[in-house]
Amino acid sequence: MRLTDTDRASVAAAVAAAERHTAGEIVTIVARRSDTYHDVALHWTVLAMLFVLALLAFRPDAAIWLHGLVADPWEGAPAPGGLFTVALVLLIVTFLLVRVVLAWMPLRLALTPGSTEARRVHARALALFRASAEARTRDATGVLLYLSLDEHRAEIIADAAIHARVAPDVWGDAMAALIAATRDGRPGDGMAEAVRRIGVVLAEHVPPRTNDTNELPDRLIEL
Repeated sequence: MRLTDTDRASVAAAVAAAERHTAGEIVTIVARRSDTYHDVALHWTVLAMLFVLALLAFRPDAAIWLHGLVADPWEGAPAPGGLFTVALVLLIVTFLLVRVVLAWMPLRLALTPGSTEARRVHARALALFRASAEARTRDATGVLLYLSLDEHRAEIIADAAIHARVAPDVWGDAMAALIAATRDGRPGDGMAEAVRRIGVVLAEHVPPRTNDTNELPDRLIEL
């Protein structure tokens, strides 16, 4: 999923149009993903290693057979040290194999619990809001619309003055429009439509001032 120049222009135009009817300021940010999820890959790797150990505990004869492939068959039954060596080699191979497989991001994301994705997306959106919109307008009227493409998740975070007047569930229509379009492969259209719906809410609760100025950039920020 990629954003085109047309998408960028459409989102910027939607922001400019929405802000003409409100004192609110809308910041739009799109990121490829909100986290690398390396810890998730490590968790699955450890689980795979534990599974190998469980198999060896269930079928210890497998370790004896593997030991026999490299040991002198005339030495008799393998010593405990030899069996532990077999187990260690299997664990190392499992660790390397699973880590290489999970280097493929689509698989890593598919194995990431939805709750983990939601927490990471929210944390990234909150950090970006604090850096780009929070307390950066005269009356604390900034709103961040954040889209994380790979996770197909989005966040809307409002500054203090707007949060005090608008309940979080009011943004539901904008979020639904954005997520539906993103899953359909049209993130640019989804961002523009979400901005329009955010603008409707802001126009109702935060009407424009007589001396209103454009305090935050209208352009789409891509990370």
